[in-house]
Amino acid sequence: MEHIDVAVIGGGQSGVATAHALLHRGLRPVVLEASDRAAGSWPRYYDSLTLFSPARYSSLPGMPFPGTDRDRYPHRDEVVAYLTAYADRLDAEIRTGCRVTAVRRTGDVFSLELQGGDRLSARAVVAASGTFGRPHRPALPGLEEFTGQVLHAADYRTPAPFAGRRVVVVGAGNSAVQIAAELAKTVRVTLATRGPVKFAAQRVLGRDLHFWLTRTGLDTAPLGRLLPRPPAQPVLDDGRYRAALAAGRPDRRPLFTGAEGTKLLWTDGEREEVDAIALATGYRPDLPYLARLDGALGAEGNPRHREGLATDVPGLAFIGLEWQRSLSSNSLRGVGRDADRIARRMAAHLASR
Repeated sequence: MEHIDVAVIGGGQSGVATAHALLHRGLRPVVLEASDRAAGSWPRYYDSLTLFSPARYSSLPGMPFPGTDRDRYPHRDEVVAYLTAYADRLDAEIRTGCRVTAVRRTGDVFSLELQGGDRLSARAVVAASGTFGRPHRPALPGLEEFTGQVLHAADYRTPAPFAGRRVVVVGAGNSAVQIAAELAKTVRVTLATRGPVKFAAQRVLGRDLHFWLTRTGLDTAPLGRLLPRPPAQPVLDDGRYRAALAAGRPDRRPLFTGAEGTKLLWTDGEREEVDAIALATGYRPDLPYLARLDGALGAEGNPRHREGLATDVPGLAFIGLEWQRSLSSNSLRGVGRDADRIARRMAAHLASR
């Protein structure tokens, strides 16, 4: 069996940022990425997605986001290219096509099982596999009885397959509003939410919001430990989405109350024929490989940790979690800070053994 220092599970932004930090601490990480390239979930997001933060606030440690316009909002494909280039520059071993199926612990050593039957052991493990692989599908009234198409935002790419169809998008976050507004340019769309959509201005006093988050320290404030669960994030808007909703493109309605075949039942008593429901209802940490590692996960499969360090499994850490430590923990601009903290703690842990 092969023996390594630190296994980093996942080669997206969290994984490569962690590998960078571990290298600076004198450790030799091996990054295990299930897909065919070290770009995480970015290649699978919908085609029109752009970052919510400008390029100047969207970099990992040691490599600024490229381009002369530092105030633009980079497109999905630019992020993929950036992460690929970042991984190529790392002096770390990154193994693509390498899916971890289980992690166990024997004494002070972790044993990792890989798809295909191979195994390796590691002195420490960092779970950096993100959330995209675990779309959240909440129990909604009538959803099980609805016989039309049901998809998650994770499956959405472009409006083309929905031409001529009646679509309902469920959710009140950034992805829900963006997808609904994009679809509404060509098809009839309703945004179904439990309450009003909350907006935050993209620019305040002539500056992007991220300038103020950085200047005030709110972006890095260690508030994660104080939150029993991540709060709902407002929709960042330069005015276009609020205007689209005001114009009824899409229209917003309270969440449906049930379904009969392909008809949805609305709160006003209307029964309406609907072709598809798109759930833009978020994601949960994707950590199935830790299910058999005692103490790693809670009852709902969420990590048991404090600021990324496993509370009951020495040598295990998590990275890239929403509000892991701060508002920016699961973003390009913030994950590097958390990665440095994890690497420092990992180095100290391994040095003590």
